[in-house]
Amino acid sequence: MSTKLLLTLAIFQVILTVGLSLDPTELLRLGFDGQLSFEPSDVETASKDFGGLQRTESVAVLHPSSAEDIVRLVKAAYESTHGFSVSARGHGHSINGQATATNGVVIQMSGSRKPASAIVSEKLMYVDVWGGELWVDVLRSTIEYGLAPKSWTDYLYLSVGGTISNAGISGQAFNHGPQISNVYELDVITGKGELLTCSEEENSDLYHAVLGGLGQFGIITRARIALERAPQRVRWIRVLYSNFSGFTEDQEYLISLHGQEDTQKFDYVEGFVIVDEGLINNWRSSFFSSNNPLKVSSFNAEGGVLYCLEIAKNYQESNALSIDQEVEDLLKKLNFIPGSIFATDLPYVDFLDRVHKAELKLRSKGLWDVPHPWLNLFVPKSRIADFDQGVFKGILGKKTSGPILIYPMNKNKWDNKSSTVTPEEDIFYLVAFLRSALDNGNETQTLEYLRNQNRQILRFCDDEKINVKQYLPHYNKGQEWIHHFGNKWSQFLKRKMEFDPRGILATGQRIFKSSFNPNKASW
Repeated sequence: MSTKLLLTLAIFQVILTVGLSLDPTELLRLGFDGQLSFEPSDVETASKDFGGLQRTESVAVLHPSSAEDIVRLVKAAYESTHGFSVSARGHGHSINGQATATNGVVIQMSGSRKPASAIVSEKLMYVDVWGGELWVDVLRSTIEYGLAPKSWTDYLYLSVGGTISNAGISGQAFNHGPQISNVYELDVITGKGELLTCSEEENSDLYHAVLGGLGQFGIITRARIALERAPQRVRWIRVLYSNFSGFTEDQEYLISLHGQEDTQKFDYVEGFVIVDEGLINNWRSSFFSSNNPLKVSSFNAEGGVLYCLEIAKNYQESNALSIDQEVEDLLKKLNFIPGSIFATDLPYVDFLDRVHKAELKLRSKGLWDVPHPWLNLFVPKSRIADFDQGVFKGILGKKTSGPILIYPMNKNKWDNKSSTVTPEEDIFYLVAFLRSALDNGNETQTLEYLRNQNRQILRFCDDEKINVKQYLPHYNKGQEWIHHFGNKWSQFLKRKMEFDPRGILATGQRIFKSSFNPNKASW
C-alpha cells in the first residue's frame, strides 16, 4: 500500500475519531521540514503522560526539524479562523495531561528528530541547548569540557523546556536556586508565532513570564544555561532521625551555611520520610544493598515515622585526602540517631543519574508504567511541624507506596519576577508524595485510595490554613488558579493577553478558556 494512501487513511481515521473542526489537510499545506505525523501510535503516545491519570486525543504530532517549523505551526493556529491548540511535549513526564492538546497538535520537542545539539562556551561558562534536549544529554555535552549546569532535578530524563516551564528543583536549589534562576537567555515562540530572544535585558517581560510560566506564554526552543566546574566525585551520606524538629533544624542549619564565607558545607541537601512499613531504601536510588534492606523497625521511630537526611559533598580527586575530615567535621554538628550514618562514594555523573538506574530496575519488573498520582507542595517553614503531625503522623496511616521527599529552600534564591509562586517566607519546604498506584490487591496502593488521600492532604492544609503552594500545579476551577497565583494573578493574566491572546498554547494546563478548546478550561 502506498505511503500517500496510508496517510489519507490515517487522516480519515483522525476525523472519525475526534470529530474535529480542524482540517488535517490544512496542516499538510504548511510544508514542514520536519515530520507532521497522523500515525495512531504517535498520536497515542502524545495523548498520555507519566501520570497515567487521563488521556486526550490530539489531531497530529509535529516532529520539528527546527524552530521555524514551530513558528509555522503556531502562526497558522493564531491566524486560523477557528483556531486550534498547540502544546510542546518533552519527555512526557507531566502528571495530569499538562502537555496534551485536545483536538490540536502536539509538538514532540524531545526525540530522535531533534535539531542541533548543545553548544558549550568554556570561556563564558554557559551552554546553548535546544528546548527539547534532555538534561542527561546536556550533562553529557558539558562534562566533556569538565563543566556542568549548577542546578538540577533529581531525574535527568526531563526536557530543558519542560523543567524551565515549571522551576526545576533538587537538592542544590537551596544554594544555586532552581533551574530558572540559572538561565541567561531564551529563544521563545509566542502564541502569535513570533520567535523572540529574551533575557534580563532584552524582552525581559517575556523572559520572566516564561520562567515557571507553565508553557502559557511561549514555546522554548533555545536556552542558555549557566555552568560551573564539574566535581569529579561525590560523598553521598544518609543519616536518620526519630525527632522531626531535630531533623528540620539540621536541614535549616545546613542550608544557612551557604550564606557564610570560608565555611565548610554540603553541596546537596534533601531528605525523605519513612513510615512504619517502609524501607529506608526506595526506588529513587540504590543506596543500600537489596540483600540487606534496612527497615524502620530497626530503629526507635517515634509515632512510627523516621526521617532521613540525605546530603552530599562534591570534590575533586586531587582533594580526596581531605574529604573524610571535612565530612566528619560537618556531621559532628548534626543531631541524628547515633550509629545511623550510611555513606557511599561515587562519580559525580553517577550521582546525578541515580534515579534513572532505579527506573531501569522498575521497568524490568513492570512497575514503572503505572499511574502516578503525585502531589508536590511548597510548605512554609512556620507550618512544617503542623504538616508533620497532620499528614506524616496522621493522614498517611503509617503506609505509603512511594518516596516522600522533604527538604528546605531559601526564598532569596528565587526571582520573584518569574511566574513561579512560592510561600511568602524566607524558608519553605518541598514535600513531594511520589507514589505509584498498583493493582496488587492492596487497597492502600490503589489509584482511587491515593487520589483520595491527596485530596485529604489538600483539605487538611485548607482547614488548618497552611498556605501551601502546589509545585507542578493542577486545578480544574478558575478560582483555584487565581488563589494559586495570588498577587501574581493580574500580571499572569496580562502577560497571557500579550503573548498568547487567543489561548493557543498549553491548554492542557486548563488555566484559560479557549472557544476552540474542548477541554473544560477554567477561566
